[in-house]
Amino acid sequence: MRPPGGHDGARRRPSRRGEAPDRRDGDARQVTAEPSTRRAAPLRAVAAVVGVMVVVAAAGRFGPPRTVLVAGPIGAVGLLVLARSTGLSAAEVGLGRASWRRGAAYAAVCVGAVAAVYAVAAVLPATRTAFMDERYRGGMATALRTAFVVIPLGTILFEEVAFRGVLWGLLNGQAGPARATLVSSGLFGLWHVLPSLRLNRVNPAVAGLVGSGPGGQALAVIGAVVFTAAAGVLLCELRRRSGSLLAPIGLHWAVNGLGVLVAAGVSR
Repeated sequence: MRPPGGHDGARRRPSRRGEAPDRRDGDARQVTAEPSTRRAAPLRAVAAVVGVMVVVAAAGRFGPPRTVLVAGPIGAVGLLVLARSTGLSAAEVGLGRASWRRGAAYAAVCVGAVAAVYAVAAVLPATRTAFMDERYRGGMATALRTAFVVIPLGTILFEEVAFRGVLWGLLNGQAGPARATLVSSGLFGLWHVLPSLRLNRVNPAVAGLVGSGPGGQALAVIGAVVFTAAAGVLLCELRRRSGSLLAPIGLHWAVNGLGVLVAAGVSR
């Protein structure tokens, strides 16, 4: 004679031994699928960011003159929309209001430091030639327009939003800041292949160092990629420490914008 509830207990025991593993297997499949889905979404977003980079680079390289002044800002806005659609917050792309003051302070220090270094380098014979660039021999008006319009809108806005904002934010959330910096900086170096193709022909200091022929061009491009990748690491670290895109924007503009102004003064 079965004890009361024996039949139910007998039915429950197979349930514990037979059905529970099925539920656990189902849960395991679900748990396995969810991280895979979470990984796939950022990977698709990263691929989309790189795709936008390629389009903007191609527009700047092969489009009509100054196309990048339009393509850059449009691309930056598109990347921010993409970041928002993936769930990144303003803070995660370096644009949170809480970081503005800190980022501006970092930027001001960077601009002041670069200005001091350039002021000294421009008067020393050993380094003065590095600023000579035939592109800015047309006068200070061209240099001013380049420093305060072309570089901010056509270069810095898109590059900082892309490399230190959206791309770094996506990778940081998935792989941490070290890997985010490594990937972002590597791509930043490769981004400068096209702009550096004429470097050994327009800069006498570079031409004197590597030569003006095809071999010199290759060396100049390699050097530019390595240098800008290393610069990307510094820019990413500024972004990480300050929590704001304003910090790398300040350093980026100081190096490029002030560099143009000094080059115009030295090249005249």
